[in-house]
Amino acid sequence: MALFAVLQTTFLLALLPLRTYQSEVLSEPLPLTPESLNVSINSTKQCLHLQWTVHNPDYHQEFKMVFQIQISRFKASNVIWLENYSTTVKRNQVLHWSWESELPLECAIHFVRMRTMVDDARIPAPRLWSNWSSWEKADAQNSLGDHPLYVFPKDKLVEEGSNVTVCYISRNHQDNISCYLEDVLIYGRQLDQNVWAFEFKNVSFIRKTGTNFYCKGQGDPEGVVLLVSKVLEEPRDFSCETQDLKTLTCTWDPGNDTGLIQLPSYTLFESFSGKKTLCKHRNRCDWQVTQDSQEMYNFTLVAENYFRKRSVSILFNLIHGVHPMAPYSLFPKSVSATNATVTWKVYSIGSSSALLCQLQLLGEGKVIQQHNISVRVNGEYLLSELKPDTEYMARVRCAYADHFWKWSELISQNFTTAEAAPSEAPDVWRDVTFVSGHPTVTLFWKPLSKVHANGKILFYNVVVENLDEPSSLKVLSVPAPANSTKVTLNQSSYQIYVTAHNSVGPSPASAVAISGHPGNENVEEGRMNGTEDGFPMSWKPQSRNATGYVVEWCDSPQHLPCVLRWKNLGPTNTDTVISSEPSRCAFRPGVRYNFRIYEISTKRMAHLLEKKAGYLKELAPSYNPKVNMSNLTSHSFTLSWKDYPTESQTGFIQGYYVYLKSKTGEKCHRGFEKTFLTDNSVCCKYTIDNPDQKTFVVKDLQPESAYEFLVTPYTSAGEGPLDDFRKVTTPDEYSHILIHIILPMVFFVFVIMIICYLKSQWLKDKCYPDIPDPYKSSVLSLIKFKENPHITIMNVNDCVPDAIEVVNKPEGSKMQFVGTRKSPTETKGTKPAYLDLLPTEKNYSGPGPCICFENFTYNQAASDLGYCGHFPVTPQAPHCQLGPLTSPENLLKTLEQNYMNSLGEIPAGEANLNYVSQLASPMSGDRESPPTNPPEPALCSEYKMQMAIPLGLASPARSENSSLSSTALLDPREHCH
Repeated sequence: MALFAVLQTTFLLALLPLRTYQSEVLSEPLPLTPESLNVSINSTKQCLHLQWTVHNPDYHQEFKMVFQIQISRFKASNVIWLENYSTTVKRNQVLHWSWESELPLECAIHFVRMRTMVDDARIPAPRLWSNWSSWEKADAQNSLGDHPLYVFPKDKLVEEGSNVTVCYISRNHQDNISCYLEDVLIYGRQLDQNVWAFEFKNVSFIRKTGTNFYCKGQGDPEGVVLLVSKVLEEPRDFSCETQDLKTLTCTWDPGNDTGLIQLPSYTLFESFSGKKTLCKHRNRCDWQVTQDSQEMYNFTLVAENYFRKRSVSILFNLIHGVHPMAPYSLFPKSVSATNATVTWKVYSIGSSSALLCQLQLLGEGKVIQQHNISVRVNGEYLLSELKPDTEYMARVRCAYADHFWKWSELISQNFTTAEAAPSEAPDVWRDVTFVSGHPTVTLFWKPLSKVHANGKILFYNVVVENLDEPSSLKVLSVPAPANSTKVTLNQSSYQIYVTAHNSVGPSPASAVAISGHPGNENVEEGRMNGTEDGFPMSWKPQSRNATGYVVEWCDSPQHLPCVLRWKNLGPTNTDTVISSEPSRCAFRPGVRYNFRIYEISTKRMAHLLEKKAGYLKELAPSYNPKVNMSNLTSHSFTLSWKDYPTESQTGFIQGYYVYLKSKTGEKCHRGFEKTFLTDNSVCCKYTIDNPDQKTFVVKDLQPESAYEFLVTPYTSAGEGPLDDFRKVTTPDEYSHILIHIILPMVFFVFVIMIICYLKSQWLKDKCYPDIPDPYKSSVLSLIKFKENPHITIMNVNDCVPDAIEVVNKPEGSKMQFVGTRKSPTETKGTKPAYLDLLPTEKNYSGPGPCICFENFTYNQAASDLGYCGHFPVTPQAPHCQLGPLTSPENLLKTLEQNYMNSLGEIPAGEANLNYVSQLASPMSGDRESPPTNPPEPALCSEYKMQMAIPLGLASPARSENSSLSSTALLDPREHCH
């Protein structure tokens, strides 16, 4: 008892100082200030990493403390971040804290400080903050060089949909810098004198190589690449299976690619065994099954990349996840025309395990038979009801029979059944033409379909049987793939049989009956309209015993020869729709198709029942008829044209439009209506609603007026082109009368010209011979003069000159008579003066028949010869002006008187009288000098009337001794007038 008391007292004495010590510690404040604060920069992750300790040598217990951290940017007073960090602190423990900056750390100087406060329940209130630590500076720009322009961050990796801040630092404050995102100019905000920032919200994925951002000033551009990653998706369709109970294969759908070069990692973790494996593939992972008795597996698939993790789990039984391997050695054997046996092998899972195999038979890409067979090692099955000469595909897949979960992969094999004789007769039709009364039959047949041919058709047999002579047979063999042949027959009736042959045998025969006489072709043609489905048509049967009907048409009726098509119908069909066959030419709009409907009798004879024509769709005419214009008058003209060829019609012609345009713009005539053409010009239009009318008379026109006309057909779809107007001008109202007068006159003149041309030599000889003989001229005999009827031929003495030339010679000797010559001195200096006429003797009987006159335009030498003399005229003789002559007789009398009075000597300086001719040609030499060889005088042979008639006469006064002033003989080369 005493011992216990002693021990108790000792324990209490030992405990008392400790309690006193604890009471003192907890009752006093704990001034625990952070120490050794260190700030480091992680540029890759754009993080500030803080490290510090709390040191107090008086305390050794753990306390829960709160650290308040401030972060400033550019200067200490600019606080941008304040955060409280709570943790349990031991004495001299090194603490860590990180802060990620949105702004790249290189673009600004950062300052960090902190203070602490004990946040422990053992510390009584009030709890006080410690003093702030000193500011710690974090400057990432210290490591930069002296480059004038920097852009940060470098190669930033961000996730799609996040926000990114990019900045640039310019060392030249006066440099004008522009920044671009994917070549698009953008604008930022200024953070400091030389720092600008750009914020991008919800960035999107553009390409795997990243998004380009660059800035440029006066120097080279600087930029960064933002590597944007798509969001990592959760794996889909995660499942595991085994084919041999030794290896589990887990597969999944990884979803969309993140777009980064570094792919996400996939890890497979099994919770029951606690094992995990790093998958080598992006969508598949293998797991080795152990030999223990584990049947249940709980797998977790974890997908991870730089930004996040995704996971998915599955729980399954190993036995229920068996996926058998595909069967092998699939082989068809004993293949006939309608049957085939198929065999295959499978992989066995266990001695007591059975597989369920599914056999499928495919024809033309479709599953036509399907059978399930239980198999342990080998499988076999007999396929029946196959078609001859047909390609099939057999394929097999298997599954675990006890716990069915999934079919194995398919294995397939193709095979073809053997040939058989054709099962159907060919579809045969004929075209009959008669040449000189004998029918020529062209037989057509359609190739048998693959289903009915049962093999490759090698040839066609054509047997022609004469019904009037049953023993007469004609057999033709037509090699395939020909589908027609010609047979020439006589006027008997025939039965023709056609069969198709392959390597096995012939098909059933098709029969066609041919009559030796033409059938009834006078069947009225009907019209019908096509639809999108083709040409619907119906007909009325003529006989109750018809065995069928055939509709015949041409595929391309506008081309020759006709590509014949036909459709066979049963005896109960009285309507059908003719559609384009997929393998043939399709029906086209604007093409006229002609159909013939035949009724087939019990004797296989074809009788024409109906004719029909139609268009799938009518179109407007593509061209206008060629119009002839005739019977043009001042008030009308007639238009006529021919019918269109039916093959070229794009629709049923319902009538014609006659267009008439007038230059004067007059009102439309009766029956016409005013209309506007496509060029807004006004025109008059007349409608002919009868397609058989091919003439039209345009009436009530104005004479001498210009018109334009056009004739165009129209169908239900529209009219022909309106761009081929022809011009016509109506004649004058009386022009036809003039034509009736002028044309006969022109014809009469033309006939006269022809006669004159043919009789030109006779006319020349009769009217104007080359050297005319006045006494032989028949023209002169026609002239009758009432005053002097005895004068028929002009004599030389009757020549009347048309002008007299008086030559005044102021100096020179007297003129000589006939036979004398004048010297050059006598003629020198003479100046001619002119008189109108010179009288001459009417009945002159001298040495020559002519009076010789001097021509001013001739050489004057002829007057100096001895044939003509100059006779003087008294100088006192005054000139006498005569008035216009009324007759040649008066002129001759006057000339005779002057001639008789002028005989004698004419002193020098007196006038000479000379005749001026208009017909003689000039002579060379001096007029005053005589010719070297003067010609002999010749008689006058012809007189030609002068064109000018003198206005008066001038002659000297008459006296007893007066005489003719001068006489001269004509030059032999001249004609006397």
